[in-house]
Amino acid sequence: MKYLHLGKGTLVRDDEVLGIFDLDITSQSHLTRKFLSMADKAGKVVNAAEDIPKSFVLCEAKGRTRVYLSQMASATLLKRAEERTQVTE
Repeated sequence: MKYLHLGKGTLVRDDEVLGIFDLDITSQSHLTRKFLSMADKAGKVVNAAEDIPKSFVLCEAKGRTRVYLSQMASATLLKRAEERTQVTE
């Protein structure tokens, strides 16, 4: 099974990732801010950042949506996802 490390010991399966987004760019849109606010109120946001988050990762598993906040840049996460690093359990 392949995983993507988001920071703070948080791993997600790479086949659950729907998108990786830069917070600085996407938070300029009122729609993104509204989406993140609604996700937070619904308890769907997981903070995987030890510092100020730079990106968020939208995931879906078994019909459940999760938004992971990460302190890593979206470009870094994308590179990791493309490398498809395999982590064994």
